[in-house]
Amino acid sequence: MDITITHAILLLVTGFFAGIINTLAGGGSNLTLPALMMMGMPAEVANATNRVGVLMQSIVAVFGFKKHGKLDTDDKVPILIPTVIGGLLGAAGAAYAPTEWIKPLLLGTMLLMALVILVKPSMIAPEYGASVNKVSQTPSSWWWLGVAGFYGGFVQAGVGFVLLAALAGSLRYDLVRANALKMLCTLVFTSVALVLFMIEGLIQWLPGVILAFGTMFGAHLAVKMAIKARPEAMKWFLFIMTLVGCIAAYFS
Repeated sequence: MDITITHAILLLVTGFFAGIINTLAGGGSNLTLPALMMMGMPAEVANATNRVGVLMQSIVAVFGFKKHGKLDTDDKVPILIPTVIGGLLGAAGAAYAPTEWIKPLLLGTMLLMALVILVKPSMIAPEYGASVNKVSQTPSSWWWLGVAGFYGGFVQAGVGFVLLAALAGSLRYDLVRANALKMLCTLVFTSVALVLFMIEGLIQWLPGVILAFGTMFGAHLAVKMAIKARPEAMKWFLFIMTLVGCIAAYFS
């Protein structure tokens, strides 16, 4: 695929903002997927190519949160197992499922999360210092993490909200630590999805790598923002991004 200077700038800019949004909340792919499709990519190719940027931003974010001591790893294996299984199944589904399924799934997820944040915000944003539950203590978290993995493997856009529902809502991590674990989960199931998309030959590497540079810079900045932000500010940012995600999903 030929990449013009305009395309490269578009991918870098949208990637940068998507890296910030995905690291602090979710839904950044609502920017990058349309950008990729504007270049003439079919939806399934854009969906696959987008994962290159998601993978690289996740690596940057995970190392950033770890550096600042915000990445809890005591329970990481029980958290990752259902997420990876779900991601594998979701990626397999995305490779073969009709593309018209993506929009209703994305819009439904955004609307559900907006409703939860509006009606019961404590479910998504527990108070800082709240007692954290282990996966072994909350069997329902296996279901939530598996659903998040499947959704992320299938469509990616908005998966951050589903992961936050499992990590903050079910396991009671505060938003900063939930975001750190969210990026770790995203890193793992995106790696799985990327391998399947590579096998299917769905990835356009040059635009994917250009996009990745933007997402990496965005994720680096977002980690610093997350560390310094007040919990209330993080909660409002999450709510606003959910509403934006609803609008983007409706008009995409």
